[in-house]
Amino acid sequence: MSKTIMTVDDSASMRQMVRLTLAGAGYEVVEAEHGQDALNKVGAAVPSMVVTDLNMPVMDGLTLIRNLRALNSFKGVPIVFLTTESDEDKKRAAKEAGATGWLTKPFKQEQLLAVVKKVLG
Repeated sequence: MSKTIMTVDDSASMRQMVRLTLAGAGYEVVEAEHGQDALNKVGAAVPSMVVTDLNMPVMDGLTLIRNLRALNSFKGVPIVFLTTESDEDKKRAAKEAGATGWLTKPFKQEQLLAVVKKVLG
């Protein structure tokens, strides 16, 4: 059974690039346009991992992570930021919110896949 990864980004082209990379490696992908959309979609099934942007309308990535970590079903789910941000204060805030890792856009496909394999085992 393949693992499901949720990708959360307000950019349709970025979601597509992440989806193509992950699906090409055999993962199921669920897409969300922003944090609130992601929260609405996780009610149906908890993904194996979440890859989220930081800066999004409606609900940003930090708020999403805090909301997901408040759910018992997300205590052990890896959540990785994929963002253009590289500020150390933002990285620290992400870690405090419960982020597992941080990747900077633009990303290389093999870089994303290496992180996914590392955190999913």
